Amino acid sequence: MNIYDIKRLTQHTSPNYFSAKNMRFFGQTMRSFSVRKQPDGRYRISAPMRDGNGRMIGESVKYFNPINNELESEHAKPTVEANI
Repeated sequence: MNIYDIKRLTQHTSPNYFSAKNMRFFGQTMRSFSVRKQPDGRYRISAPMRDGNGRMIGESVKYFNPINNELESEHAKPTVEANI
């Protein structure tokens, strides 16, 4: 699973997360994102957030749940079985 798959799968559940306007505001591109499969079956997606001068000001982190195609916060209780 890569970030382009996740963008496609979340186009109805989180249509604005990967919008050009939002990513431009945070100084991100699709290539900025890394995707890591987690033991609970979700995928951690993250990308650096940059200010208008290109300085890193933080990190965007969400968890993609492949069961319901939703992006969840870092502290959401997983709803995915670990052996999927």
